[in-house]
Amino acid sequence: MNRRNFLKLSGATLAASALAGVSVLGCKSSSKPVLKIGHLPLTDHLTIIAHSQFEYQHLTLEPVKFSSWPELLEALRSGAIQGGFALTPFGLALRQKGAPIKLVQAGHRNGSSLTIKNDPAITKLEDLRGKTIAIPSRFSTHNILLSKLLHEHGLSADKDVKVLEMGPPEMVNALSTGRIDAFIVAEPFGAQAEILKVGKALVYSKDVWKDHICCGLNLHETVINQHPEAVEELVGNFVKTANFIEANPKEAAQLSTRYLGQKPEVIQYVLETPKDRVSFRDLVPTASEIQTTQDYLVQFGISKERVDVASYLDDRFARKAYQA
Repeated sequence: MNRRNFLKLSGATLAASALAGVSVLGCKSSSKPVLKIGHLPLTDHLTIIAHSQFEYQHLTLEPVKFSSWPELLEALRSGAIQGGFALTPFGLALRQKGAPIKLVQAGHRNGSSLTIKNDPAITKLEDLRGKTIAIPSRFSTHNILLSKLLHEHGLSADKDVKVLEMGPPEMVNALSTGRIDAFIVAEPFGAQAEILKVGKALVYSKDVWKDHICCGLNLHETVINQHPEAVEELVGNFVKTANFIEANPKEAAQLSTRYLGQKPEVIQYVLETPKDRVSFRDLVPTASEIQTTQDYLVQFGISKERVDVASYLDDRFARKAYQA
């Protein structure tokens, strides 16, 4: 999804989003809310397994799996879902356009890799000069990571490589058939390429930007304002689940099948090989890392807009979860 289409879609549905948020949640009520939380079949969104791990007292949790970012973002904007995991640049863009959402928790840390095809001529980053590299969206954390990595090696994403937007599920096949030379995207697609022996990781995102934020849990402000006890329980259980994933990768991978639809052995591989390929520790988002994300978006010419971080970030629930 390119920036033009993203912003066009955002503007076209913004008014509907505000109205839908009211119609779904209505006036302030003590009734137990139904919170539909959107996610994609990505390792980044693995904490959604919290749905089956707890008895919820203050909400009814309904996970909603989407097959693409545009579908999830449209649902989040329109109020069809009350929250969702979204790439930080997407959340910032929605907020900048006036969508009434706030970031309440980091979904994970790290979690991506620059995967290259099996070609003896490609052994280092400089070998990608003139090659085609796929990203999920120009307006993505992965474009930031790629731009940062290339810049640090004296290359430009605009001049020295061909950057192609592509749906993540297409990338492994595109790599194996030679349509692309590399891709950078959230797991488990890099791991799939490794397991199928059609590609290998050249660089892990943890080594480009240590413990970087990527996807975050965004909730409608109406939910936060009218049902803070439900948000506290939701975030608290996601944090407990994150700790469970860290301590029990094999069991977490088995539980993931119901929600991600990925092979559990692939998810386990992501969680274990190598250590911190993706991390579910310290899911309190900070103002500084959100600001750094914005700085990178501007530095690399991805966006010119900025958001008041204080108006977008609400970290109190995540902070409380770690104090419990």
